[in-house]
Amino acid sequence: MIGVAIAGTGFGQKVHIPAFQAHPRTEVVAVYHRDINKAKAIAQSHNIPHACDTLADIVALPEVQAVSISTPPFLHYEMAKTVLEAGKHLLLEKPIALNANEAKELYHLAKQKSVIATVDFEFRFVPGWQLFAELLSAKYVGELRLIRIDWLGSSRADASRPWNWYSDKEKGGGALGSLGSHAFDYIHWLFGPVRKLSAYLTTAIPARIDPTNQESKPVNTDDNCILTLELADSTPCQVTISAVVHAPRTHWIEVYGDRGTLVIGSENQKDYIHGFRVWGSQTGKPLAEIEIPNRLIFPNNYADGRISAFIRVIDQWVQGIDQNQQTIPSLQEGVYSQLLMDLSHKSHETSSWVDVPSLESYLES
Repeated sequence: MIGVAIAGTGFGQKVHIPAFQAHPRTEVVAVYHRDINKAKAIAQSHNIPHACDTLADIVALPEVQAVSISTPPFLHYEMAKTVLEAGKHLLLEKPIALNANEAKELYHLAKQKSVIATVDFEFRFVPGWQLFAELLSAKYVGELRLIRIDWLGSSRADASRPWNWYSDKEKGGGALGSLGSHAFDYIHWLFGPVRKLSAYLTTAIPARIDPTNQESKPVNTDDNCILTLELADSTPCQVTISAVVHAPRTHWIEVYGDRGTLVIGSENQKDYIHGFRVWGSQTGKPLAEIEIPNRLIFPNNYADGRISAFIRVIDQWVQGIDQNQQTIPSLQEGVYSQLLMDLSHKSHETSSWVDVPSLESYLES
């Protein structure tokens, strides 16, 4: 059994704790919260032996071999650094840092300490997405000609939703960080690296009520992102991301090639993992749904699809720890996602196209 500590008790309580407790090879042995009383209450309610209010105390526990971090992004760098310096294995939520330089530092530190570090890019582990990836690899559509991605949600659509860290760019908030970080990873996974990009970011709701004083507070993060990418193989890719719209089709990817079309999409508003279906057509034939084979289906289906996918992330991580071999996705993939986010901000600020260096050259720079 691998003893795991949980740092981050929002998403951590909803997804990380139940997933680690369900996995046959991991045991949740400690939980961190900055308020020790809350840490103790969470530990008691989930039958976790240790509760701590500092990460230093967490990594000092001999039972803790690995730490899973799901705190807000502005805490990731320092927390991950503490975990890696202690020589503990790391599972980190995305985005992994506030900028690519921080992300790169974490990558090199994990390598230096010879620990297995992974990032929760869970779309790589969703059945429909795995089928989609297999079909693309088998050249179902032939040579790529155009990719269109829409990720449209309503999580921030309610203007009365209070101001929090998500409203603050300095804390890693915004739709580009929460959704774009995933999109950049799966674009890299499914279609390869990006050569250059252009980004336009907007804030639809410019102020929200600060719950500490009930006053209006400015929002300086994006809630709409329009991204145009040119892939390394010259394929154009158009990405539209929003956290403030009520759309019937929440997450949709269309891939067009010289031999056919592939589509993956979900209309599930409540759960961004469950509900994905795949359609395809080859030249001259109508679009038809392609059944997801049983070998890819989740063996246990949780009401919250994020748990189902996250258990597969844990699976891969555990295998890497067993074999002392870094798995994918790793911090390397986290660095690339962060680099593309940084360059998107640069593109928006300069109203220009921005060249994207290769991941290898960036990691060595």
